[in-house]
Formats: sequence, structure tokens, C-alpha cells
Amino acid sequence: MFMASFSMITPELNRFITMLDGEDYKGLIFLLYGFGALVIRPISGKLTDTVGRIAVMVIGSIVGIFAGVVYPYVAVLWGFFLLRFMHGFASGFKPIGTTSYLADIVPVKNRGEAMGYLGMAGSTGMAAGPYVGSFLATTFSLNTMFIVSSVCAVISLITVLGMKETLPNRQKFSLKLLNIKWSDIYTYKVWLPSLMMAMSVFSFGVILVVIPDFHDHLGIENRGSFMLFMVMTSIVTRFFAGKISDKYGRVVSLKLGLSILSFGMLMTGFADSYWSLMLAASITGISVGINSPTIFAWTIDLAPDDQRGPGVSTMLSALEVGIIVSSLVAGFVYNNDYSMIPYVFWLCSGVALLALIILFTIKKSSDQYS
Repeated sequence: MFMASFSMITPELNRFITMLDGEDYKGLIFLLYGFGALVIRPISGKLTDTVGRIAVMVIGSIVGIFAGVVYPYVAVLWGFFLLRFMHGFASGFKPIGTTSYLADIVPVKNRGEAMGYLGMAGSTGMAAGPYVGSFLATTFSLNTMFIVSSVCAVISLITVLGMKETLPNRQKFSLKLLNIKWSDIYTYKVWLPSLMMAMSVFSFGVILVVIPDFHDHLGIENRGSFMLFMVMTSIVTRFFAGKISDKYGRVVSLKLGLSILSFGMLMTGFADSYWSLMLAASITGISVGINSPTIFAWTIDLAPDDQRGPGVSTMLSALEVGIIVSSLVAGFVYNNDYSMIPYVFWLCSGVALLALIILFTIKKSSDQYS
């Protein structure tokens, strides 16, 4: 429900910002969202390991509710950008609490599999959200889409409130907990999975910015179609991808996922029809279904138990950095010129290939690989 809440509005944000005379600033839509999540993550990571997992998840859901209610009242460009930044706080809180909660309740030997199931649930929301959101916007109105987005966040909040806290020795919230140290921002032991996360989501950032316009260029009415096919195949893949990383190791699994991602982005650049684009989306989804649970499980493997929140925060901050950079690059290279769309996706293919090369060449050591 949480993933559906924020992903539901993504296919129509290009149209929304155009209505506010901000067509030249499409790259900022996801840059500001990612920056908001990046800024707040050190705080949410620390609160996850002190105040509790549930509290952090609750805050994330509440921010999602607030954003969905306020979007319909935004009438100026600067207000939209401010709201996008604040909406990013939702992703800065909720995933950290959820991931840490799941790590608390599953055996280590099933960690990759469990992360696969978590990703499967999130991917279901990511698949249904954009498709349903685009349908609501085109059939009814953008405001209807925003309100339904808020309702999904309400359901997420109700679900979280019914869960039992798993963090022992919780602390009461105090302002001193907002005193952030470097160790709350960055956990060195998870640097390699964090780097892989940043490089693997580079493609996702470009997809968010460019794909809606690519649909228009190819005459595809529902701007959530690519996301639907991509996420549906990622859901199917997650049924077995987590088990693969548990059995054969995180690095072996990630090498496979990055190879498929590079090929999927290459095909996206060559797509010239509905079905060729959906085929590329499906291949890309397979890579997402492999990469995401593998990186999440690898991060938790390497993070010390008492730094699980900051460890996950480091990895998710790398995710936001990857999306921020790719949003900037996509906006600069694409620049509302349809002829440049293939080159943007071929660049994504190159970034995934570079990540694969790094995995093959970096020196193997026991504290980096599991």
C-alpha cells in the first residue's frame, strides 16, 4: 500500500508540472523527492535503532497521507517543488523501518528469501500504482488520483499500527536523538552494496523521468504501462531470486541481475512500438527482481546488529543519490527532445555494465562478500 501510494502519481507528474508551466524542469520532479529522502535518512536510521521500527514506519505513512491530500491544492511551481521535497520524507522513513523490522523477525539463512517477499509486496504496489494512477487521471481527474494515493497511505498506516514492535530496549524520543554523527550517516561496512545500489537504480531514475514521454512519443495512452510490465516480471522473479542469493551468494546473484539490466536498457533504447517497449520493460523487471532483494540482504549481512538502521540508511541513501544523479542526467540529455531518448537508455546500459565490471574486478575479501 505504501509503494502504491507514492508510485501511483509518478506517470502523471510530467503532465502536472507542465500544467504549472514547468515543462523544462521535469528532471527536478524526482531529484527533489530523492533529495528529501536523502536528507532525512540519517535521522530516520538513528530513530529506527533507538525509538523503534514502528514509529519510523508510522511517520513515513503519515507523510504519504499528507502529500496526497495537498497535491490538489498546489497551484504554483515553487509549491510543487516544496511538496515534492517534503514527500521524499515518506521514503526516507518507511523503507528503513520496514526493512529493519523484517530483519528482526526472519532467520539469517532465509534473509535473501525474506527480502524477496518484501520486494514482491512492494513491487505489487509499484506495478498496480502507476497503471491505476494513470487510469484514474485520464478517466476522472488528477485530483482523484492524488486522493486515492492518500487513501493507500492511510491503509498502510492502519496496517503498521496493528504490528508489534521488535526493537528491544527502546528509548523515548528526545531532541538529543536528532544530534546526528557521521556514524549515523554512513556505515563503512556496507559501502560495496551501497555502490551497487546507486549504480543499479541509475536506470530507474531515468525511467521515472523519460518513460512517460516515451509512451506519448510511441502513442501509448496509459503512461504506466512500462512500469506495469517491469514490476510484474520483477514480482515473478522475486519468487526464486532471494533463494538464489541465499544459496549461491549475493555477488553471484548480483552479477546475473546487472547483466540482465544492461541488456534490458539496451533494448529499451531500441524500442519503437508498444510490444518492443513492453518486452524491454519485462527484461528490465527481471533484473530488478534479482538486484533489489540481493542488495538488501547483502547490506543486512554486513551491517552490525546494533547499526542495522544506519546500515540500511546508508544503502538507501545511495539509492537516492543514484536517482538524483540519473534524474539530472536524464533531464540534461533528453531535454524534451524525443530523438535523444535512445541515448539516455543506452547510457543506463553502460552504467549497469560498469557496475558489473566493478564486481568482477574488485578484490574479494571476507568482509565484503557473503
